[in-house]
Amino acid sequence: MDDNIYDGIAATADRETFLDLLQTPALRIERIVSDGQATPPGEWLDQDRSEWVMVLRGSAGLWFEGDAAPRIMKPGDHVNIPAHVRHRVEWTSKDEPTIWLAVHYVPSP
Repeated sequence: MDDNIYDGIAATADRETFLDLLQTPALRIERIVSDGQATPPGEWLDQDRSEWVMVLRGSAGLWFEGDAAPRIMKPGDHVNIPAHVRHRVEWTSKDEPTIWLAVHYVPSP
């Protein structure tokens, strides 16, 4: 079945939306749509799986613990986040939905 990553996007300021595109025991690919959301102040994300993420549309500030400032992410920018590297989404665009493509995977031993 053919699908389009941009189908069914509905921006909503009250929450992010997550859509699994493919899932196996070792891999999950998802689309995330953010509309001004951010990680709550003082909280850090710390995941058991590694995550490669790309911004397809919109923009965001992705902050890694220990960095002086967030990395500005715009369409086409991508980054690999190793498991247990603490990070946070400092902001996402309020002017248009930020569409992320995220690949969560089991890190190599």
